[in-house]
Amino acid sequence: MRLWPIFQGLCLVLAANGAPVLAHALFGEWGSRPLDLGWSFFDGRPIFGESKTIRGVLLALLAASIAAPALGLAWEVGLLAGAAAMAGDLLSSFIKRRLALAPHSMAPGLDQAPESLFPLLACKGALGLSAADALIGAGLFWIGGLALYRALYALGMRDRPY
Repeated sequence: MRLWPIFQGLCLVLAANGAPVLAHALFGEWGSRPLDLGWSFFDGRPIFGESKTIRGVLLALLAASIAAPALGLAWEVGLLAGAAAMAGDLLSSFIKRRLALAPHSMAPGLDQAPESLFPLLACKGALGLSAADALIGAGLFWIGGLALYRALYALGMRDRPY
C-alpha cells in the first residue's frame, strides 16, 4: 500500500468535491445554473437535479487543477482527477434520480464510491497506485466522509448527518 499517493489522490478528490460546496456556501444561488439545464430524462425525472451546476463542475476542475501542484503533481493530473470525480458524482446523481431518491438523500456507497474511485483509477498511473490502492483510497474516502459529515452536523455546520 502506497500511503503518500493515496493521500495525494484523496486531496485531489476533496478539492474537486469541496469546491462546489464552498461556492454554494459563499455565493448561494448566484451564478448557479443546473448542469442539466432543468431538462428531464425519458422517465420524466431530472437528469441530475438542480444541485449539480455548471459553476460547481467548473470550480471542481479548477480547484483540483490548482491543488495538484501544491501536492507535487502536474496540474493536468488535477484536471483529470477533478473531471473523474465530477463524472462519478454525476453518475451517482443520475442513478439516484432514476431510483426516485430525493436530492441530498443518503445512498451509502453510491454517494461515495464513484466520486472517489473514478478519479483514483483515472490517475492510477500518474500517482503510481495499484487497483488495490485505489480501492483502499475509496474506502478511506467513504469512512472519512461519513465521520466528517456527522462531526459537522454535531457542530451545527450541516443540516444533515450524511
